[in-house]
Amino acid sequence: METDITEICARYGDRLYAAAFNVCRQPQDAEDAVQEALIRFYRSDTEFESEEHIKAWLLKVTVNAAKSTRRSFWNRNRTSYEDYMDSLGFEEPSDRSLMDAVLLLPEKYRIIIHLYYFEGYKTREIAEILSLSENTVKTRLTKSRRILRSNLEGWEDE
Repeated sequence: METDITEICARYGDRLYAAAFNVCRQPQDAEDAVQEALIRFYRSDTEFESEEHIKAWLLKVTVNAAKSTRRSFWNRNRTSYEDYMDSLGFEEPSDRSLMDAVLLLPEKYRIIIHLYYFEGYKTREIAEILSLSENTVKTRLTKSRRILRSNLEGWEDE
């Protein structure tokens, strides 16, 4: 299956960025991770079976690139993402609370929440993308929901 890189950028760029941002919490690092994934895609000689295969492959490479960036010395010695969050314009204050709650989850839960709710993947597909067992994905999804529910108690009243 042959695909134009410009078309791939237009089709998946925003989703890849969102996944990368969930991992590294820095806009520039997320952009770098997406760029790395797209370069690897362009240079890859992998035979993709379908559009879904391309999307899953790109998400996996993007998430791994974002994880590598986050572990780097430079990233470990930066300031937090709060300044960036303050610069975003949220329509409702509750949107900010929800975003904060999701971003405060440990990475292993945060990325699963992102892939499940924002990308619409099923647990089996998430397991393949992250190289985990499906039961691990289900367990982490349950735990992340529990953590979010606990952190957002009383949120509905605000």
